[in-house]
Amino acid sequence: MKDLTFEQKRSLSRQEAADQLTALADALREGGDAELDLGPGTLGLRIPDDLQSELEIEIGGGEIELEIELKWKTAPARATPPRTETRTEKPQRKNTPTPAGRSRSTQRATAKKA
Repeated sequence: MKDLTFEQKRSLSRQEAADQLTALADALREGGDAELDLGPGTLGLRIPDDLQSELEIEIGGGEIELEIELKWKTAPARATPPRTETRTEKPQRKNTPTPAGRSRSTQRATAKKA
């Protein structure tokens, strides 16, 4: 199973196709993190220094199909750092005002009698 698949099919003018390939070429030239504008959205990729490529041309049925495929390994998954146990603190009591003339201990004693 693939981690992610993106496919887009649309009609382009020759100029639009050239612009799309130029943007891809610029991203490849820059390397590292690249963002490609793909019409309705942007795709972010991490492009390494070394790639594998495949060029395929098929002619038949009144059409020419040109496929340019670039492959590279994904970065190894980062190990999640172990969770450290933290000592939970007791929730602090809310300071509620005491009625005038009564202390908290007097209130507790009165509540126990009731």
